[in-house]
Amino acid sequence: MVKKVWIYDNESPKSQETSRRLRKKLLASGTLRTEAHEASPGLIQTQLVQDGHFEFDEISPEIVISIGGDGTMLSAFHKYEEQADNIRFVGVHTGHLGFYTDFLANQLDELIEALRTENSKNAVRYPLLKVEVKFDDGNEKSYYALNESTVRRGDETLVAEVDISEFIFEKFRGDGLVVSTPTGSTAYNKSIGGAVMHPQVEAMQMAEIASINNRVFRTLGSPMIVAKKDTIRIRPEIGTKLWFTIDQKEYKLANLKEVIYSLDGRTISFANCAHTPFWSRVRNSFIGTD
Repeated sequence: MVKKVWIYDNESPKSQETSRRLRKKLLASGTLRTEAHEASPGLIQTQLVQDGHFEFDEISPEIVISIGGDGTMLSAFHKYEEQADNIRFVGVHTGHLGFYTDFLANQLDELIEALRTENSKNAVRYPLLKVEVKFDDGNEKSYYALNESTVRRGDETLVAEVDISEFIFEKFRGDGLVVSTPTGSTAYNKSIGGAVMHPQVEAMQMAEIASINNRVFRTLGSPMIVAKKDTIRIRPEIGTKLWFTIDQKEYKLANLKEVIYSLDGRTISFANCAHTPFWSRVRNSFIGTD
C-alpha cells in the first residue's frame, strides 16, 4: 500500500541537505517484482516493475515528516492544522534534541523502514489546547495550540480577571499568563516554574509570569492544573493593548475582550515508529544520560 507523505523542513543548511537525502531515499525505496503480460497472442513476456512505498503529496498527505527541531514541528502542525485529524507526524532533528522528534539526520534508512510498517491504528496521540478569542466588536476566532498560548502586556503590567468554569477565581496582576498542554508543559511553561505533565494526563496548566503579590494585590502564586471538564477564561482590562501568542505565532491586539481555554478532545497524531517514551524525552533533554 502506497503512503502519501510530505517533507516539511526549515531553512538551515543541515535541514535542507537532510531533506534532499530523504526525498531521494523515499523515491528509491520501492521494490522490484516480476510482472507477466501478454505481448501478443500466444506470447507471454515478463518484465521487472518497481513498486513504490511512498508518493509525495503536499495538499493531502497521510504522513508529514518534519526536519529540524520542535519549532519546525510546530510550524508543520499549524500548516496542516485543519487536516490534523487525518495526518500523522514524525520528526527528524537536525539540531538539539526535541520533544517532537524521534530520528537523527543519520537515521533516515531506519525512518523509512519504520514508516513502511507503521499503522495509523497505533498512532501516538497528544491533546491540543482549544483557544477561543472574543473581541469587543463581537467578532470571535478559534485556534488550536500544540504547546501553549500566552496573554501579556509586554513592558506594562497585565491586569486581568481569571475565571475557572465561570467561577471568578482571581484578579491577576503581573507580566502575563501562560496556558499549556501536557506536552507543552516542558516548553515555556517549565521555564517559568510550571510543572511537567505526562501527555496522558487530560488536563491543561496555567502558570503566571512574574505575578505581583504584596499586601494589596494577591494571586495564587503557583501553577494550576485544570481538569479537562473545566475552562479557563482570561478577561483583560478594557482597552488594554496585548501581546497574544499561539505557540510561536504572535499577535498584537487592542480590542481583546476575553480568551477561553479548553480541551475538547482534539489531538495531534504521531506515527508510532520508534516513538521515544515521554519520560525518556524529559530525562534526555533536562538531565542527560549516564
